[in-house]
Amino acid sequence: MTPSNTKKYYEAVGRRKTAIARVRIFPGAKNSYEVNGKPLEAYFPVKEMQEVATEAINQAKAADKFLVTAKIVGGGISAQSEALRHGLARALTVYNAELRSGLKKLGFLKRDPRAKERRKFGLKKARKSPQWSKR
Repeated sequence: MTPSNTKKYYEAVGRRKTAIARVRIFPGAKNSYEVNGKPLEAYFPVKEMQEVATEAINQAKAADKFLVTAKIVGGGISAQSEALRHGLARALTVYNAELRSGLKKLGFLKRDPRAKERRKFGLKKARKSPQWSKR
């Protein structure tokens, strides 16, 4: 689905937890999404994940102006959709700097820093301690 005759695209990287999305937007093409070689609906079968992934481009009112391709690695389905949103928002600001203020207010340009905390020795999980017994 990548247009071979159109060489001009805008690229950005989006991240969330351990998911990394490399996003390219091709202006002037029809509204279409390709994620890891699959259509958006096939890659994200859950409707909420599709909405999260396309939220940035919909809020910028530019949904019908771009062909979007993305390569996503790592993380789970939820983190991947949020990484795609982050990458789309960054790519849109590269395309048009005037979109930055609106996307920034919605929080789409901020990389969500929350990640799983590491497990400590002597504990069951990151903070859960073993059951205490009196005797």
